[in-house]
Amino acid sequence: MTIRLLSTQLAAKIAAGEVVERPVSVVKELVENSIDAGSSQVIVEIRGGGVALIRVVDNGSGIEPGQVPLAFQRHATSKLTSPADLDAISTLGFRGEALPSIAAVSQIILVTRQPGSDTGWEASLRWGALLSQGPKGCPPGASITVSNLFENVPARRNFLRSPAAESNRIKELTTRFALAYPEVGFQLTIDGRSVLKSPGQGRMEDPLVSVYGAEVAKQLMPVLWEDASSGLKVEGFVSPPSLHRSNRRHITFFVNRRWIRSRMLSIAVEESYHRLLPQGRYPVAILNITVPYPSVDVNVHPTKAEVRFRQGDRVFSATQRAVRGALITASPVPQIHPEPTAGGPSNQPAQPSFISARSSLTRPRPAADAGPSPGAEVETPALRVLGQAGSAYIVAEGPDGIFLLDQHAAHERVLYEKIMREMSQGDPSSQTLLEPVTVEIPPTHSDMARDGWRELASYGFVLESFGDDTCLLRAVPSIFRDSDPAKGLLEVLDMVARETASREGRAEILAASIACHSSVTAGMTLSLEEMREIIALLEAVENPHTCPHGRPTMLHLSSQHLERQFGRR
Repeated sequence: MTIRLLSTQLAAKIAAGEVVERPVSVVKELVENSIDAGSSQVIVEIRGGGVALIRVVDNGSGIEPGQVPLAFQRHATSKLTSPADLDAISTLGFRGEALPSIAAVSQIILVTRQPGSDTGWEASLRWGALLSQGPKGCPPGASITVSNLFENVPARRNFLRSPAAESNRIKELTTRFALAYPEVGFQLTIDGRSVLKSPGQGRMEDPLVSVYGAEVAKQLMPVLWEDASSGLKVEGFVSPPSLHRSNRRHITFFVNRRWIRSRMLSIAVEESYHRLLPQGRYPVAILNITVPYPSVDVNVHPTKAEVRFRQGDRVFSATQRAVRGALITASPVPQIHPEPTAGGPSNQPAQPSFISARSSLTRPRPAADAGPSPGAEVETPALRVLGQAGSAYIVAEGPDGIFLLDQHAAHERVLYEKIMREMSQGDPSSQTLLEPVTVEIPPTHSDMARDGWRELASYGFVLESFGDDTCLLRAVPSIFRDSDPAKGLLEVLDMVARETASREGRAEILAASIACHSSVTAGMTLSLEEMREIIALLEAVENPHTCPHGRPTMLHLSSQHLERQFGRR
């Protein structure tokens, strides 16, 4: 086999394939250059999904005319000067591959002027070759127009999706830049239609509204956690447990304001919401993790979409503490907005909303840098019980209106935290039966019952073998309400079997199943004293707003909405 050097043109196409996967890759590289150039305004325009045209205009520092040809040479960059700079990269771009890689597979027109210069400069390239250049009148900054992308690489075009799908990728990317840089004004136009406009006033609320809409933005809760000794900081916004989505696409991470993908950080956020969200649902989160530049390697992925942390466990812990702290101290109670009647006085929308981030039902607990402790208690003002509705809901009056509590979900949360606390202390509360009960274990649960007897004992169950598929039940958890202990045990095993989880997560599933089986149910009539006791116990738990399965324990009907419904305001 003969060894030969690749031609310059072929080598450029191969290199371009590493950087320019699709139109969104072009937008990413050009916008990163605009941000690194100190721009306060970035305008992105695309047509035909970015294949026909991509134009990025900024008001940054521009390029000196004599260096324009050099900017299109491989490995030419203004952001690194020595190998030591790789250990502390503070810019978004640094490899010097963006412009030459884009130029190798498209036609480019660059128009640029530095703020102190009287005349700008224009350069035109096709497939990496410089066609023309010369003086050009233009405003300060840079304008790069990319057209006919992948015209000389038709195979790459065949792997692109529809123009609409490619446009959506670019929209998603641009929104993330807007979230990471609220001080920069971003505009995105797709096929002549404006789809994003962020004012760039430096307020995080502005891009949140532009990206998610006013209704969602006002529900998001601020996150702030910082450790001055290590230089580690986590800040951003997360959704309350009542606001969730069907996939992880709304969980966004930045590291030193660089958008990244990280399975580790996703797990940290999801674990923070453990037992607060329904199964298969995910939160909305926008988090920026600030770490010292030498503590993160951003040069581990061809498109810089992934990073490597030198102390990943500390970053994981900090992210989890920051999110969990926000959920405990600032999570609001879902608020009821009554459906307006025809001709009625209310002009309020019927969709769900939320009261302020500092719920009237939960006063914030002072938070230390180390984050909230797992067993910390949330102080709540007393609610006055008014009665019971439908033998399922407790009606109470609070500081700002009426609260409806799901008696089963509320009691389930109380018992779940009690069980988990006893399990962590190794002191389960158990009640010995007067006579042991014979329980026939179905084949589907036999392995768990046989292998998990010791685990079940940590919750108060005492079992002994009594044959291949039979056991003797001698004791049950003291909170067990069922008059038929054997039936209760089988139902708990059935609940656990229905939930797919690792052995590590099975402990919490068992606790939630026992709590669900032992709590008061809908349809059970309660006395005023029993209702007061449930509310008092709920006020003392760590997470009073959701049951262990993620359903809300309470809803709030504010005095303001009551007054509007009755025409008092």
